[in-house]
Amino acid sequence: MTVLPFVDEHRLLVPAPPAAVWRALAAHVGAMTGAGPLAWALGTDPRQASGTPLQVAATVPGFAVTEVEPERLVRLTGRHRFSRYALTFTLAAAPGGTMLGARTDAAFPGPHGRAYRLLVITSGAHRLAVARLLRDIRRRAVTP
Repeated sequence: MTVLPFVDEHRLLVPAPPAAVWRALAAHVGAMTGAGPLAWALGTDPRQASGTPLQVAATVPGFAVTEVEPERLVRLTGRHRFSRYALTFTLAAAPGGTMLGARTDAAFPGPHGRAYRLLVITSGAHRLAVARLLRDIRRRAVTP
């Protein structure tokens, strides 16, 4: 496994047990198939969905599942023209529910990578996108 530089980490308490959060995470990852046009524009690897969400070797546009510990951790990795990246979700039982974490590690090689990092990371767009992603998973976990 390639070690990538740390970018950021976000956490959110979900008022639901880890099993419910895991199901919500699987549903969210499984629904990421609509990223196809962006995946094509960025030249992502992988570019399309395959397999069962949250199982090793499953893919969605831009990500492959590379590590799984059911109800505890899932690591998604990918690459495109401007970056190599990993998004790791962690789940831990906590008072009041489950602490859901999302850690991003990424490398942005070359001048185009640096420009992309400025556009996506430094601008705050990534932070907002991950916060929304965590809120969406929380909503799925607590809504029947």
